[in-house]
Amino acid sequence: MDESADLPAIALDYPLIPTAPPGFKSGFVGIVGRPNVGKSTLMNQLVGQKIAITSPIAQTTRNRLRGILTTPTAQIILVDTPGIHKPQHQLGEVLVKNAQNVMHAVDVLLVVVDSTVAAGRGDRFIAELANQSQVPVVLGLNKADQQEAEPALLDQSYEALAQEYGWPWVKFSAITGEGLEPLMAQLISPLDPGPYYYPPDLVTDQPERFIMGELIREQVLLMTREEVPHSTAIVIDRVVEEPTITRVLATIQVERDSQKGILIGKGGSMLKAIGTAAREQIQKLIAGKVYLELFVKVQPKWRQSRSNLADLGYQVEE
Repeated sequence: MDESADLPAIALDYPLIPTAPPGFKSGFVGIVGRPNVGKSTLMNQLVGQKIAITSPIAQTTRNRLRGILTTPTAQIILVDTPGIHKPQHQLGEVLVKNAQNVMHAVDVLLVVVDSTVAAGRGDRFIAELANQSQVPVVLGLNKADQQEAEPALLDQSYEALAQEYGWPWVKFSAITGEGLEPLMAQLISPLDPGPYYYPPDLVTDQPERFIMGELIREQVLLMTREEVPHSTAIVIDRVVEEPTITRVLATIQVERDSQKGILIGKGGSMLKAIGTAAREQIQKLIAGKVYLELFVKVQPKWRQSRSNLADLGYQVEE
């Protein structure tokens, strides 16, 4: 991979990056798969901290999020991606394009699948894209803790897929952590010797403001109806750090007045519930007291507008 084309230059801005010991490995691992296979949950489990939001709603992940995992022998920059799906609007096209671009910009690909169901057309489509990337690929069978009837038959469908392309496969649970050690061994094995790209104690290169916005959006996903989540974007308007509290003002952007009504709720009850839950998550993020004030704004058809998407940070990443 052309290191100058992606992240390593950013690492020059970080102080106190130690010299890697002999034999140390480092590199970028792209995590790809269908929506809702557990990619973000896996990243959180691997780095040991919540940096990616999760929900039962498909297409929860929108941005290319990087997690940093450092062990005594290696540093892996994990690149989480939106689930690859058939796009229904301009935003969806951007998300899928960004996920596909990751496949050609990393050192190793981890294709994550849902092992509670047999391999399907979507998995095979993604496998073919991964095979075209010309980088080492590992097939990861997630949700091992949720397999019920005939797990052996389910595994066989993915084992056959892995054998077709000559890939190693590992079965694991992103929730319980079962099987993650052998998974890490498979991801580290193909990496070349390399330096620390980031300080060993860093878990993400994303600014706190970005993660704050994602934590707010997570609560919208969890608390509102199906029609609202994908029409929602979060803008962090202001963050003021005071000695005893951090004050955060944010706007939840939707496409229709009816969605605004749902988000606000009767007497403001829904917006209050979203704010309370999001504030608790943000307090964990910054390890301090937070005052969170939320507003709701209607921006019609923002997901179809290239300019609106760019203003919100949704654009094709090369």
